Parts: sequence; C-alpha cells; structure tokens
Amino acid sequence: MSVEVTLGWIVVFLVVTVAVSAAARRVGWSAPLALVLIGVAVSYVPGVPRVDVEPDFVLSVLLPPLLFAAALQTSLADVRARREPLLLLSVGLVAFTTVVVGLATWAVVPTLTLAAAFAFGAVVAPTDAVAVTAVTRRAPLPRLLASILDGESLLNDATALVALNTAVVAIVAVFDPVRAAGEFVLAVVGGVGVGLLVAFVMGAVRRRISVAVLDTSLSLVTPYVAFLLAHGIGASGPLAVVVAGLFLGFRAPVLQSAEARLAESLNWRTIQFLLENAVFLLIGLSLPAILRGALSSGIGVARAAVVIGVVVVVLVAARLGWSLAVTAVYRWGPRRLRRRSWQWRLDLPVTVAGVRGVVTLAAVFLLPEQTPHRAFLQFLAFVVVLATLLIGLTLPWVIRKVALPPPDLDQERMETQLLLAEARAESLRLVEELEDGAYDDRVVERVRVDAALLGETLVGDDAVRADRSAAYGELRMLAIAEERRAVLRARREGRYPDAAVRAVLTVLDIEEAAVRATVTGRTD
Repeated sequence: MSVEVTLGWIVVFLVVTVAVSAAARRVGWSAPLALVLIGVAVSYVPGVPRVDVEPDFVLSVLLPPLLFAAALQTSLADVRARREPLLLLSVGLVAFTTVVVGLATWAVVPTLTLAAAFAFGAVVAPTDAVAVTAVTRRAPLPRLLASILDGESLLNDATALVALNTAVVAIVAVFDPVRAAGEFVLAVVGGVGVGLLVAFVMGAVRRRISVAVLDTSLSLVTPYVAFLLAHGIGASGPLAVVVAGLFLGFRAPVLQSAEARLAESLNWRTIQFLLENAVFLLIGLSLPAILRGALSSGIGVARAAVVIGVVVVVLVAARLGWSLAVTAVYRWGPRRLRRRSWQWRLDLPVTVAGVRGVVTLAAVFLLPEQTPHRAFLQFLAFVVVLATLLIGLTLPWVIRKVALPPPDLDQERMETQLLLAEARAESLRLVEELEDGAYDDRVVERVRVDAALLGETLVGDDAVRADRSAAYGELRMLAIAEERRAVLRARREGRYPDAAVRAVLTVLDIEEAAVRATVTGRTD
C-alpha cells in the first residue's frame, strides 16, 4: 500500500472517529459502544483494509499519551489521600483477579495449561484508563468514587503486565519465583524512579522556557521519554508515564507560564479525545481477524458460549467480592482505616465501572505462539472488553439505585468562590502595602477595584496611556502571582478540594494570559 493511500485511510479513520463521536454525543448514545459497532460494520465493507492489532504499536505508541493525558488531569493530592484503596485495587485486585479468572478459565477450556490460564487472567485483570474515562464521563460521579476509579485504572497496568510476563515465562520456560519477584520489584521501583527523574528533568527545563509553543512541544514528547527510558531498563513504562504526568501536572503552576498551561491543557484534551475514541473504533475494526482465529481454534460454539459466560461472571464476581472485602476492612479493620470514608454502597458502582479496554486487547496479543488455544483466548479477551463496556454503561442507573449522592455542584462553586476570594485578598494586601508613589494612583486604583482585566483602556494622552498600561500590566501580574501563591498555599494546607484549586488556577491563568496579550500584544 502506497504512502498516499495509507495516509488517506488514516484521514478517513480520524474523520469517522470524530463524526461518530459527535453524533453519539448529540443523540445521547454511548460514543465508545457506537464506535465499536461502526468499526465492526465497516470491517465487513469490501475494500476496507484488514486491521490487525499490533500490540507493540498499542502499548508503545497509543498508550503513553493516553496515560499521560489522564495523569495530568488526575489530582496527585487525591491519589495520596486514597493510597490505601488504590493499592488494594491496583495491586491486590489485579493479583486476585489473575488467580481467580485464571483458575476458572483453566477449568472450562479443554487442554488449556495452568500457566496459559493465569496469563489470560493477567490479560483481563486491569481496568483501562481510557475505557473507564469514556464510561464515567456520562455519569455525575461522586468525587470519592471518581478519584478511586481514575487512580486504579492509571496504576494497575504495571501489576497486570508483570503478572503476564511471569505467566508467559512459565509457558515457554521453567518458572522461577525469585526471578519473578525481582522483575516485579524492578518494574515498580524502576517505573516510579524513571517517572520521577523525567518529571524532575523536564520540570527544570520547562521552568526556563517562556515560549508556550516550545513548552508544549516538550510536553508532547515527555510520555515517550518516560516510557522508553523505563522500558530500556526493564521497568514498567506505563507506571513511569503515569508518575511523570502526576508530578508535572501537580507542579505546573510553578513550572510553566499561564499561556503554556492553557495551551498544554487544550492540546492534551484534543489528543485524548482523538485517541481514546479511535481506540474503540480500532477494537471494532479488528473483530474479523480475531473472529477468524477463534473459529479455527477447534472450540465449538456451545463450549465457547459456556466459557464466555463463566469468564465474564467470574470476572465481575471477583471484583465485587474484592470490593466487599475492602469495605469490610475499612469497616472493621485497624482504627486508622476505620476513620476513612468508604461505604458499602460504593461496592456495586466500583464493580460496574470495572471496564476493560485497549490494554487488555493489546496484552492478549503478547501471548506466545505456543500458548494453547491462543486464537480463542484473543477472541475471549475481545468479548470481555465488550461485555465490561456494556456493563459499565449501566453505571448511571446503578448510582441512582444505590442512592450515591451526585457531586454537590453548589458546594463546589462556593468552595471555588471562597478560594478565589481568599486569593484576591492576598493581591489586595499586596496593593495596600505598596510604597507611596511606586505606581500611578490611577493604576493602583484600577488593580484594586478590577481584579480581572475587562479590556477597557486607560484614559489620557497616548504617552500617559502607554505608561499606565505598562504599569497596570506589571502590577496586575504581581497581584496574580500573589494570588497564585495563596492558592498553592491553600492546596498545601489541604483546606480546599482539588476541584476548587484547579478551577481557581485556571481562572488566574486566563487572567494572566489576557493581561499579557492586552498590554504586550503577545500570546506566546
């Protein structure tokens, strides 16, 4: 296929992705499900190229930017506050699911080895950050539930991929528990270390860059730098990307200019939208190749139906059982845990939101050729992705049935306004403490009464107006810097939720960009 034809199909692929996503949102349908169905239908149209999932392409090219975009939008403060449940879900639940689903698959698939069954259990164990985001976006989730689901789906890939590598080794060679433990430690410790190193280096460089275009360019390559460095030493690339994204997102207010933060936010939202929706279209387009392999595996339709039913039921039951056990620990466990906010009615929503996605589909293609029933396991992973996606679509209904309170938007607005008022008070204190004559009285008064630039001009002749405009810009920038320091101080002290902190920081970034553009005529 020529370069021009390949490029043409890529353009068509992206156009279809955007069009279907927009149409689904307009009519209130699930965009992920619509894209999968469209992909399946298009895959049987004559002339459409055959699509085969390349696991290295998905894991090395698509996954890093998706994880990085999600990590930038995830609150590091929430991750630290929920570290116990996140560890229980992203490590404990993955290991539990690997064993339980592996044993169930081994019991119902004839001639399947135990090592291959555990490998399949590791494939379907992790929830997918992309799929979870796509599903939960349709439901007004309580902040506690949202932070748990986001953190789990970001952090569980390392555990699942290490478990998969261990099972693959058992398929092709003799299993060495000491070596497996060492690989797990290297994957986790190395992934965290590489992520922190990349975040530190990139942060130091970006602190010295004032041009938004250059800063955004560095941002676009950061996930690949973290992934490749971690992969090069045998550590977890996904974990390195997530750690780098979490810390760079947390430190953004002190590392980047307002223009750079706004540009980065918009760029990553665009990339995330395109990739996360394209992934579901890719899943649908890959069905024919997966189905052909399953039909040639020798497992009959009746047996396949039994296997699918058992695996899906056990997968959901394992997640529900683990969630109930976690709730019991929080209810009757150590005193420190009993003080945490975790309710029984969280268990069912957590279970329903256990959506699998592109990570599962890519990981199953990493199974070696000598894996028994490899083609059928690939088909089974595809079915698991679809089944959990369909189950996840019931999340809004489940939340209503268990009477989980939706986010209190009025309270969030009030918290945002209180924090913004607190920040404004700091900038007014700065103005009041200015020495007499430091700035023109008209400039000082304008900054005092006009916290946000509304675009009006200062009165006077051209020379005076230019001087006052420059003075206003300088003083207003000082005031905004003081407001930002107040917001970051409030974040450190934990006095406001992260949603309010992010909202106010965005307001200040917009104001700073507006002041700079109006006074200097520059936006970069």
